[in-house]
Amino acid sequence: MTNAREIRTLPRSGLELTALGLGCSQLGGLYRPISWADSEALVDAAWSAGLRYFDTAPYYGYTLSERRVGQALADRSREAFSLSSKVGRLMCPDAGVTPGDDGWAEPLPFRPVFDYTYGGVMRSYEDSLQRLGTARIDILYVHDIGAMTHGDRHPYYWTHLTEGGGFRALTQLRESGAVHAVGLGVNECEVAVDAMNEVPLDVVLLAGRYTLLEQTALEPLLDACLRAQTAIVVGGVFNSGVLAGNGKFNYGDAPAEVVEKVRRLTELCGRFDVPLPAAALQFPFAHPAVVSCVVGARSVAQLQQNIAWLERPVPARFWRALSDDGLIAAHAPVPEGQA
Repeated sequence: MTNAREIRTLPRSGLELTALGLGCSQLGGLYRPISWADSEALVDAAWSAGLRYFDTAPYYGYTLSERRVGQALADRSREAFSLSSKVGRLMCPDAGVTPGDDGWAEPLPFRPVFDYTYGGVMRSYEDSLQRLGTARIDILYVHDIGAMTHGDRHPYYWTHLTEGGGFRALTQLRESGAVHAVGLGVNECEVAVDAMNEVPLDVVLLAGRYTLLEQTALEPLLDACLRAQTAIVVGGVFNSGVLAGNGKFNYGDAPAEVVEKVRRLTELCGRFDVPLPAAALQFPFAHPAVVSCVVGARSVAQLQQNIAWLERPVPARFWRALSDDGLIAAHAPVPEGQA
């Protein structure tokens, strides 16, 4: 069992994060609108619960999330929390943006344009400072680089980071102290390994690839991160919601083999009276490379439920049964659990 308020440290940078962070894509109105008042109430509830790590991005709501996060945190001491945002998309004015574009219910009139070059990274970083109303972003992630996002265009955008100076910009920002840590925020493993071969990364925000359902990141990524002292922040612990009961996987309907594995996991959880979402939230923390987990919420009640799941006692014999039944990779570490 992990305490949501527990302070964890990034090995390379020394930056401190709470074990649970608030993922702020929902503040951008992902799939459904959320009001400014409800957004502030959600951040206030996270703060009251002791959470001190907040993750956002220009892409979320086409700049809406950053604006809301900045407003909600404006009265807090800047030294009291850690904040991450992302680069890789420039948000360009576009009056043609309409509700529902890219899944954002009420996007602001800015269209994302991919740009991972030196100039693109620097401009994106400075634009984020303006929207957030802060002089510092603690972690700057390269957002959605890789074949999952770009398909055949990935090699082209990869050269933005290598030959075009994107990685150089990140390094300069870190060395100057403008940011405390740099990394990738991605949904795939291979590109993170490739990036670690190009530049020392402090942290990788990895969504959906190290979960109770899927441990594809164990080798080589998590092993490489341990060797390099690169921290992992886990995102997407519910794999787009299939582990929380909504039937979605990787932002679409779950395929039959995933539905079957979730059925088996649900059956095992029932034997030990363990809610499946509680097991999903707690499982990744057993790996020594994992420092924090960011989880989104649509409401204060949902946030409080996530915290309760994370902190719910789970018996050690449940974790052993996961391995014994072949439901997780044989070499995946599991929490100690309750005697």
